[in-house]
Amino acid sequence: MSVPNLISLIRLLAVPFMIYLILNKYYFSAFWLFVAAGISDAIDGFIAKRMEQATPLGAYLDPLADKALLVAVYISLGKVDCLPSWLVILVVFRDVIIIGGVVLLLLLTEGVKMQPIFVSKLNTLAQIFLVIAVLFELAFKFSDMEQIITALIFLVTVTTIFSGGAYIINWGKKVEKKNGTNES
Repeated sequence: MSVPNLISLIRLLAVPFMIYLILNKYYFSAFWLFVAAGISDAIDGFIAKRMEQATPLGAYLDPLADKALLVAVYISLGKVDCLPSWLVILVVFRDVIIIGGVVLLLLLTEGVKMQPIFVSKLNTLAQIFLVIAVLFELAFKFSDMEQIITALIFLVTVTTIFSGGAYIINWGKKVEKKNGTNES
């Protein structure tokens, strides 16, 4: 197994620990584990690209580890009432739509190449910053984060809606094009 894949696998295996830490209110440890996971994501990407260790397994394992971690953290933070439940539902629903869309594209076309769109990258970044802000506030008892967290919740909401919608529209166009039903 390549080093980047091993790092991604370790990040994936950290998901249950993140859930445990958040649900048991060990926010200081959860904050640092989340930071470590983010650093590991950057490291495995750097190694895969710069040292030519990218593999087909890594192309699936890395985003799977990232999605599993973010979804688990959002659900856990929602469960302990640190994020609004409607936001957790929106974020998870978007990811379910994306996974469902990939499965449908695989069934309806010869394959699917995942190309993250800009708003999706912005959404992921906003989701990460929101988790960092919430865990930072909880870990360090820093109560002056309310406005930042509110702004990040708004940004995550807007980018989640636009990102999910953009994927649905793009995939619809691909299916129409593949099936020859695109009448322009």
